[in-house]
Amino acid sequence: MATALVDLYGGQPIPFDRIVLAEGYRPSEDEEFMSDLHRAYFLRKLKGWKEDILEEARQTMAQLQVDSLREPDIADRASSETDWGIELRTRDRQRKLIAKIDCAIRRLYEGEYGYCEVTGDPISLARLEARPIATMTLEAQERHERIEKVSRDD
Repeated sequence: MATALVDLYGGQPIPFDRIVLAEGYRPSEDEEFMSDLHRAYFLRKLKGWKEDILEEARQTMAQLQVDSLREPDIADRASSETDWGIELRTRDRQRKLIAKIDCAIRRLYEGEYGYCEVTGDPISLARLEARPIATMTLEAQERHERIEKVSRDD
């Protein structure tokens, strides 16, 4: 894989995870697909997304420790318990999302990121921008979902 940048002080390639991107940089179809700049961009995007989720989880845990579910009114208590139940289910879904983000980061380091796990074709930059954890092209995903639907209907 071609290296996008070279260290000015020694002519050594800069690993993609050490590249500092220009403010506002976005991958372009005009660039080599999954160049080091693309990989650096998606690594930053994935790590930022993961950190946001972890920060929300920390805030939820802190709030759970502060708030007690000891409202005197039974209706208020039921409402609070329902709200916290929804919040905790959301955090559980986000925990699963973190596992997918970690897999995407691993694929970046292994050079597999951005390529469909079914066809091996490049996943469009627009799809990766919208869903950075995507592992299939849109066409492969739609085919997979159709097959899954047919299997469920049987």
